[in-house]
Amino acid sequence: MKKKQIITLVILIPLLSFGLIGYGVYWAFFDMNRLPQGDLISEMDSPDGTWTIKAYVSSGGATVGDAVRGELNFNKEKRKPKNIYWNYREYSASINWINNNTVEINGHKLSVPDDTFDFRR
Repeated sequence: MKKKQIITLVILIPLLSFGLIGYGVYWAFFDMNRLPQGDLISEMDSPDGTWTIKAYVSSGGATVGDAVRGELNFNKEKRKPKNIYWNYREYSASINWINNNTVEINGHKLSVPDDTFDFRR
């Protein structure tokens, strides 16, 4: 019985450690909810008024280029805004609604509310 417990601990502790480290890396570097706010540069409502896309430019300062963040706002539901677009080395945003559920931001087509574009992935 003791041998089973030791083997279980030897397997479980490294798995938990790698899981926590992996989540920490994701949270620190890839989580779209942690993007900088930026300055509003453009916004456009969907044709039926269900959603609004707001585009912000985030200044990287002297060491990093600017980036554009696209935020989906839910006009008919009480939900917090969702980041759906993040692209590096962009300074402006061209937002075009193709239909009520498809938007094109700087040439990237997204089906709202589920799709996202993140240059880091």
